[in-house]
Amino acid sequence: MNLKMERIKKLKKYMRLMHRKGVRLQRKLAELGLPDYSIVTIFSVAIGIATGLAAVLFHDTVHLIRHFLFDDIGNHFFGKWSWLIIVFPAAGMLLQSLMIQFAPEVAGRRGVLEVIKAVALRGGHIPFRTTLFHFLAPAINIGSGGTVGPEGPIAQLGGGVASKLGAVFGLSDSRRRMFTAAGSGAAIAAVFNTPLGGVFFALEVILLNDFHAPTFSALILASVSASAVSHMFLGDQPAFVFTQLHSGTVSHYYLYAILGLSAGLVSLYYLRYTDQVSRILRLSAISKTPRWLRMTTVGLLVGICGYYYPLIFGVGYDAINAMLADALSWKTVFVLLLMKFVLVPMVLGVGGFGGIFAPSLFMGGCLGFLFATSLNVLGGMSLDITAFVLVGMGAVLGGINSIPISAILIIFEMTREYSFMLPLMLGVVISTTIVRLALRDSIYNRKLEQQGYRLSSGRDTNILRRLLVRDNMRNDVMLIEENLSLPELVERMLENPHHTFYTVNSEKKITGMISESELRPIITDYETLRSLVVAHDVTRPGVITVRDDDNLQNVMQMFAKNNVDEFPVISALQSGKVIGAIRRQDVLLAYNRESLKFNLVDGFANEIRTLEKAKSVSVSGDYSLAERPVPPRFIGKTIAGLRLRNEYNVEVLMIRQLHPFAHADDAHPVIMASPDYQIHEGDTLVLFGKDSAIEKTANWK
Repeated sequence: MNLKMERIKKLKKYMRLMHRKGVRLQRKLAELGLPDYSIVTIFSVAIGIATGLAAVLFHDTVHLIRHFLFDDIGNHFFGKWSWLIIVFPAAGMLLQSLMIQFAPEVAGRRGVLEVIKAVALRGGHIPFRTTLFHFLAPAINIGSGGTVGPEGPIAQLGGGVASKLGAVFGLSDSRRRMFTAAGSGAAIAAVFNTPLGGVFFALEVILLNDFHAPTFSALILASVSASAVSHMFLGDQPAFVFTQLHSGTVSHYYLYAILGLSAGLVSLYYLRYTDQVSRILRLSAISKTPRWLRMTTVGLLVGICGYYYPLIFGVGYDAINAMLADALSWKTVFVLLLMKFVLVPMVLGVGGFGGIFAPSLFMGGCLGFLFATSLNVLGGMSLDITAFVLVGMGAVLGGINSIPISAILIIFEMTREYSFMLPLMLGVVISTTIVRLALRDSIYNRKLEQQGYRLSSGRDTNILRRLLVRDNMRNDVMLIEENLSLPELVERMLENPHHTFYTVNSEKKITGMISESELRPIITDYETLRSLVVAHDVTRPGVITVRDDDNLQNVMQMFAKNNVDEFPVISALQSGKVIGAIRRQDVLLAYNRESLKFNLVDGFANEIRTLEKAKSVSVSGDYSLAERPVPPRFIGKTIAGLRLRNEYNVEVLMIRQLHPFAHADDAHPVIMASPDYQIHEGDTLVLFGKDSAIEKTANWK
C-alpha cells in the first residue's frame, strides 16, 4: 500500500508539472490576443501533424518487420526450407501473448472501442503507455503476417497522441475530448490517404454522430494536416490502381443493388460468425488452455494458409490490386475470401491486435470479383470486374462497420475515381441498411453494450439512467399568475435572474411558459399594450413537464427532441404540482460528476483486483473503493431496487460476475452497473463512497 501511495504521489507531481507547463503555454497564446477560433486552428494543425507523423512511423514499422521476416530471412536463409514461413505468424502471435502476459490491463484497452470510451467517458484521456503498447503489438501482428488491418490501432494511436498533447497543453476535458476524436480521424486519414474519410470516421464512429461545428472544424484541419504529412513521407499514389473503369449504364444499376444485398448478407453472417467464435473461445475447455498456446495455434493456422496462398498475409492490398487487374482466377479469389472470413475473427478473438477495415475491403473485393465473374461466365455478360470489385469493397466495409458515409468517401479517395459514385452509394446504402435492420445497432455499440456501456451522442446513458430528476433539479422555479398585467410581468423579469417563467391557473397548474423571446416583440408597442395585455396573452402553450422520479436519460432525450433548455418538474405524488425545474446544463453537470466516479474505477482497477473482498482502497480524502460479495437477500433484485444510495450512502459502480465455466483462478468479467441489472449468485459489487459508509457494508447480510 505504501508503494502504491508513493506511486500516486509521483504521478500527481508529474501531472501538476505538466499542467503548469500547459497553463503557461495557454497564457502566452492568450497574451497574443488571438481569438478562440485561431487557437483551435493552431492546436488542430499541430495535432494533425503529430498524428500524421505517428501514422507514418507505424506504417514504416510494419513494413520494416515484414521486410525483415519475409524478404531478408525468408529469401536469404530458408531457400528450400521455404515452408518455414508458416512460423512467422505463429512467432508474432507468441510475442503478442507475452506482451499481454506482462501488461494485461493495458492490453485490454484496445482499438477503436477504447477511443470511443475515452472520448465519451474520460474527457478524451488515453494513458500514453496504452498508446505505446498498442503501437508495437499491432505492428508485430501485421508485420509478421497476421491477416488483419491497421485502422483500429491507427485510430487508437492518433487518439493517444492527441490526448497526450492535450495534457501537455493543459487543455480542458471538453477540448481534449474534441482533439482526441480529431486525432483518431487524422490518423485514419494519414494511413489511408483519405482526409474526408478520416473526418467522417471520427464523426460516425468515435463521436457517435454527435455533431458540433467547432468539432467539425477541428476534424477537418487535423485530417488535412495529417494527410499532408502522409503525402510528404509516403507519397501521393492511390492505394488501389487500375487502368480503366466502366460502371455501365443506368440499366445495369440493379446489378449493383443485388451486389449490395449480397454484401449486406455477407457482412451480417461475418458479424454473427465473429460472435460465435467469441462464444466458443469462452468455453471452459478452451479458456483453460494457456493463452500463448491458443494464440500460437491460430498463428500456425494463418501461416499454413499463407504458405499456399501468400496473398492472405497482412493487410491484403496486393490481393485487391491483383483482383482489380483481373490477374487472379475465380478459384483463388474464392479460397482467399473463405480464408479471410474464417481467420480474422479467430486472430482477433484469441487476442491478436489489429482492425477489421482492411479485411472488410478484402472480403468485399473478393465478393465483387466473384459476383461479376459469375455473371460474365454464366450469364453471358461483359461486365467490368473493376467496378464491381470497388463497389463490393465499399459495401462490405460499410456493412460490417456501419459507416455508410465513411465507406463511400474512403473508397472514393483511395481510388480517386468519380465515375462509379452512384453504384458505390447504392451498394453501400443497401448493405448498411440490411445489417442495421437485422442487428438494430452498429458493431461498436454492440461490443460496448456487451461490456456494460450504453452510449448515445457521446455519453453513457447507463450513468444518466441511474440519476433521478429530484436529486438534480432546481427548486427556484418562477411561477406567475395567468392574469398578471404586462407592467408587472416586465418588472418581474427585470428583477429576477431567471430567463423562463411559467404561468399557472387558479389550481396552480401550468398553462404555458414565457421567455424573453416571447416578450421582446411586444416591447416595441409597450405603451399601447401595457393596459391591454396580460401574461396569458403572451404565453407559449403546450409546456412539456417532467416528473421528479424520471431518470436523466429520459430528460436528456427530451432535450434533444425539443428546442428548449429547461423543463418544469412536477411532483409524482401530487399530480400537477410544480416543485422545481431541470435545465440541460444541470443534466450535463450531473453526468460529468458521476462519470468521474467511474474513471476512478478505471484508474484503480489493478489495486482492486489485488485486494481481499473485505478490504477497500483509498481514493482521495475520505472516499474509498471496495469490492463486496452480494448477500443472499440481494439475489434476484435489480440495482435500482436495492436503493443502496439511500440505505448505505454508497454507489454501485461495477459488477464482477462469476462465470459459470470459469476456473477458480480466472479473472471474472467486470461490467458497468446498469440500474436494471438483476443480481445473481456469486456477483461482487464494486462500491464507491465515504470511508464511514464503506465500513458499514463490510458485514452486510
